[in-house]
Amino acid sequence: MTNVSRLMLVERAKTLAPQLRARATEANEQRRLPDATWKDLLESGIIRGLQPARWGGGEVHPRDFYSAVIEIARAEGCAGWVAGIIGVHPWQTAQYAEQTQQEIWGEDPTVMNSSSYAPTGKAERAAGGYRLRGRWSFSSGCDHCGWVNLGAIAGGLDIDGHQVPDFRSFLLPRKDYAIDDNWHVAGLAGTGSKDIVVSDAFVPQYRSMSHWDLMLGRPMPGWETNQGPLYRLPFATVFINTLTAAVLGASAGFLETFIQNGLDRNSGMGIKMIEDPYCLKLVAEASYAIRSATLSFLNDCDEMMETAAAGAPFTPERRAELRYSTTRSAQLAAHAVERLFEQGGGRAIFLDHPLQRRYQDVKAMLHHTAMNPNPAARLYGSALFGVAIFDMFL
Repeated sequence: MTNVSRLMLVERAKTLAPQLRARATEANEQRRLPDATWKDLLESGIIRGLQPARWGGGEVHPRDFYSAVIEIARAEGCAGWVAGIIGVHPWQTAQYAEQTQQEIWGEDPTVMNSSSYAPTGKAERAAGGYRLRGRWSFSSGCDHCGWVNLGAIAGGLDIDGHQVPDFRSFLLPRKDYAIDDNWHVAGLAGTGSKDIVVSDAFVPQYRSMSHWDLMLGRPMPGWETNQGPLYRLPFATVFINTLTAAVLGASAGFLETFIQNGLDRNSGMGIKMIEDPYCLKLVAEASYAIRSATLSFLNDCDEMMETAAAGAPFTPERRAELRYSTTRSAQLAAHAVERLFEQGGGRAIFLDHPLQRRYQDVKAMLHHTAMNPNPAARLYGSALFGVAIFDMFL
């Protein structure tokens, strides 16, 4: 699926929208994406958009990929969330050694991996690699994947005189872990973000990477074969952007549903919503907030690629700015949804109301730890004051 343009990905996403909306109830009942939805996302090329072209992926501009995720989430929040998170993993896999890429994609380049980066499990150094065990939560889309990428701390490192925990990623094949079907939630029910359990698995060195190497912009093993500027972008921003894209799309979908639902609804005391000046003002403000946040987000994607294409480094200050900008964009869009829901009327609290599921999905998206704007604001504020920044998640 090489030579895929943004227009092609976005148009494919829009074409899938009716089917995604039609399967929303099925996704929530199954507590994961229906197989038909996964098949559509895979065959459309959207979740392979960031995969290297040499493996049959799109290797598209990140703006193209995120724009498609926004459209998927606009139609159905859970599908957008999974498309973004699973779709970013081929980008990280491209940072691994060629041996790792061959092991995962050699027989089937459409094989995907899920993830759970929070270091809740245990990693110990062993001859030739690491031993991993424990439990990891929130692995979205794991039922459809053949591998998983898990985060864990394996001892410590010295970075410029600072003693820091060696936070690493570890790639494991499906035979090395179990999925605990414990995903019973109010929002994002259709994402199947279940727990991953590892009793005791060996992970060779070539299937692990330090997030400090990613943060410091050090050459990654995968750069030898994946030399395009796409694979020189900051990891944290590339990953968090997938979450923001889902929030932006789901928020736009909420606004559209709110308007559609309000065409024939009274806002109270017999006043039609389309004649209520407060409601009209609120819709206008929400539309502006979501569109502005989306444009700012996509403009940052353009600037990131321009920097990478020029071979310029991403300074800690710029990384902090990018991280804050993406979380702030998500927050602005979600706040617009909150204000709209408050005006949705008493019946909006019923489970079968068209706003209810969309509202719960947006609220659940903001509960991802990376969507918390406060740590990002602290880092960006420090950068603006000229204070040295030292954080592995930049």
